[in-house]
Amino acid sequence: MARRLTLAAIAAFALLAPAGLALRALADEWRAPALLPQRLGWRGIDAIASDPALRGAVLTSLTAATIVMVLAFPLAWPAARAIAARTSRTAPLVTVLALPLLVPGYAVGSGIAAWLIRLGLPGGLPAIVIAHLPFVLAYEILVLAPALDGRVARLEEAAAVLGADPPRRLAFVTLPSVSGAVASALFVGFTVSLTQYGSTLAVGAGTATLPILLVPFAQSDPQIAAALSLLLLLPALIAITLSRVGQPAATNVG
Repeated sequence: MARRLTLAAIAAFALLAPAGLALRALADEWRAPALLPQRLGWRGIDAIASDPALRGAVLTSLTAATIVMVLAFPLAWPAARAIAARTSRTAPLVTVLALPLLVPGYAVGSGIAAWLIRLGLPGGLPAIVIAHLPFVLAYEILVLAPALDGRVARLEEAAAVLGADPPRRLAFVTLPSVSGAVASALFVGFTVSLTQYGSTLAVGAGTATLPILLVPFAQSDPQIAAALSLLLLLPALIAITLSRVGQPAATNVG
């Protein structure tokens, strides 16, 4: 009973921020010191749908996040498998992949921007994709590696004994065994790219994305800022849901 109460308290506390954002996004009128809004409405959501600049920023963010998510996964998969094997050669790989997570995003973006300038590459969407890739790659590997454990290796060995070639083992054994982790990795990668601020600011050359526009709206119009924040939060909620759905399948492997 005590454990359930503790978990319920933690869950309620975690839901305070999303609930507050949703309430603020729907609050057409909310004057202090009232605890609840005086009038609810859709002004914040309508502003995103009707403002061309906001629609363009949403489209740019979604496009960049989708491209980065797709590009990172084929790179993250072999790296996650190498880390899951836990050989002595994987220790340096873990250190290198973790570096972008230990350095501020703007610093990483500034370093990438310097190389892009030296190579004569323009800013904009291609530069944003390149700048987001190290962060997304690291997070996708962190999600995939724990799922590719010894149980998956034993299933692959059993399939190999039964005559399955590598493509069949991948399609019919490996991927179904870690489908929840794969879905979570893709959505986490998408969310990480979608929420990048510092690296986008460093290399974007003025390209507007959701995080870039959210910061000024946080001061000038909190209702629109809350609606934009909900858009950034939605992929994370989907990723959490998918990870919970895929957990039983991962537990029963082997």
